[in-house]
Amino acid sequence: MLLADALALGRKQLGFLLTAWVFLPDHWHAIILPRQPLTISGVMQFIKQRSTHTILAGKRGTGHLWQPRFYEHGLRTVKEYLDTVTYIHLNPVTRGLASRPEEWKWSSVHDYFPQGASPLRVDRVSLPADPNASLWPR
Repeated sequence: MLLADALALGRKQLGFLLTAWVFLPDHWHAIILPRQPLTISGVMQFIKQRSTHTILAGKRGTGHLWQPRFYEHGLRTVKEYLDTVTYIHLNPVTRGLASRPEEWKWSSVHDYFPQGASPLRVDRVSLPADPNASLWPR
């Protein structure tokens, strides 16, 4: 999938972390942690440009494929992070595309099982045990 390829290349070239993701027919979700001085806007610009270039090159076309904006939400606590991972992985079920998250191929849910492997492996991160703990120590 071209979007997965763009994310993989972006991780390699820009060095951001990807800890959860799901691709659906009409949208996608991801938890991305850019390392400074990189910003989430810089990551999204790279992904959009790379995937657009690849898709349109195959069709010998020009134009735009993505909405000009994207929606971001800063995660502050371990609970917010874990709730967001769950939301991402349940999205295909919520949308009626699968009965269980594991049935949807294009999801990082597979990386969260001992023997699982998704098409785009996630970065492992250590979290504090306390769900109310901040993700960003002061």
